[in-house]
Amino acid sequence: MGPKSIGQTGNWLLAPPQSGASNFPSPIFIFIENTFDFAIIDRVSTSMQNKFLLPVALVSVVLIGVFGGTLHQDKQRVYELTMATGTKTGYYYPFGQGIAEVVMQQNPRLRIKVVETQGSDENMRRLEANEAQLAIVQNDTAAVPQARVIASLFKEVFHLIVSEQSGIESVSDLKGKHIALMAQGSGSYSSFWFVSKHYGLKASDFQYTAGSWTEATNLFASGEADAIFRVLPLGNDLVRDLLQNTPGKLVPIDQAAAMKIKLPYLQADLIPKGTYKAAPAVPDVDLPTVEVQATLLVRKDVDPVIVKEITRILFEHRRNLVAANSLAAMISQPSKSGGLALPVHEGAQAYYDREKPNFIAANSNVIGLSFSFVTLFVSWLLQLRARFLQQQKNRADKFNLIILNLIQRSRQAETFEEIDRLQEELFEIFKQVIVDLDEERIDADSFHSFTFTWETALKITAEREKVLRNWSLASHDLKADFTDVKKMEE
Repeated sequence: MGPKSIGQTGNWLLAPPQSGASNFPSPIFIFIENTFDFAIIDRVSTSMQNKFLLPVALVSVVLIGVFGGTLHQDKQRVYELTMATGTKTGYYYPFGQGIAEVVMQQNPRLRIKVVETQGSDENMRRLEANEAQLAIVQNDTAAVPQARVIASLFKEVFHLIVSEQSGIESVSDLKGKHIALMAQGSGSYSSFWFVSKHYGLKASDFQYTAGSWTEATNLFASGEADAIFRVLPLGNDLVRDLLQNTPGKLVPIDQAAAMKIKLPYLQADLIPKGTYKAAPAVPDVDLPTVEVQATLLVRKDVDPVIVKEITRILFEHRRNLVAANSLAAMISQPSKSGGLALPVHEGAQAYYDREKPNFIAANSNVIGLSFSFVTLFVSWLLQLRARFLQQQKNRADKFNLIILNLIQRSRQAETFEEIDRLQEELFEIFKQVIVDLDEERIDADSFHSFTFTWETALKITAEREKVLRNWSLASHDLKADFTDVKKMEE
């Protein structure tokens, strides 16, 4: 069909050579020969591709198997984390146990091991040393680089409990007294030294004993200790029992706003009247004090997916947590004003941002406007390109028309001089086309189309020249024969 259709659309271009022409191959023969060559090349190329694709396919199957197995193992993997809390008689340890139990109930692949510690300072050190991946600390604890925030857990306030006979009415009156403190490494221990320093007290101004709550209450009940300092949740049962069974009272800590200047994470708060005893009320007035937040921390290198899942369970299964520990009712997203000097972990932040619109939704108007501008710009570029390509095609068509005219003139040429002029014109046109190709006034496809027409024209002029040469020889022979006949007649 190919050669036949070409002949139908331009049979004058593929006219067979006249009698006496040379054996120069015709354009149809060239076309068939090139087509055959391309078929062979294509078959060889296909064979090479098949040989190449087989190992690629095998490698792909192996990789899919490996990745599939890894993905399956990852889905079955159990993640174990260690949580640093506090003493078993305090509040952090049971709270941490409640979190660990609910997390495992909701996601059996997450296992949290709760460990007993002295408190916030030790927990921070364990977090930094990677001895624990989770920790509960007071938010006034000195932070470490590895720590990140998950959530605020519950509120704690400073309690200064003094005996009735001690004569202590304010923090400043602790001078010369004996104070029972929490063990070193706890948040309460550090908080006391911050408060005492604020009120101008030095370690040499009083005696102190660091130990457990039991040790502190024994010293207090026996009269050996004049005061107990603890940071505990409001309404705490240990404080209630102590105040109801011993002649003790609470002393105000009324300079929270001033302390906040140095430690911005502190907040002013009140111990409401009658919190620990109704009649007579203890305290007998709303008592000013200082508030801190118990905060759940995580190492920054813990997988964000794991942290997001823990955060989700804390907030979406709070009822289960409250059943385990009533303080869980106060779990909240950390605020910028009341949190640690630490960023929120990216996994927890991902949970908090779950209902926020994504970037595309939040910037839909700007994106839509930008897309419109880009569409218009691309459309303009495409139009320019189409116009440029059309110009290239038009110029190539112009040269092809000139060549076609030269072919027609070649077929009608009667002298060798005409043939020479036509050939010179052909080469001049070819030079011009080469220049236009270099300067991108015509494209490569148009150039290939032109060269086919140009070569055909050159062959036709060569054929015509040979025809004229044969005619010239024949004419010369006829003249010679005629001369010989004439001589014989004479």
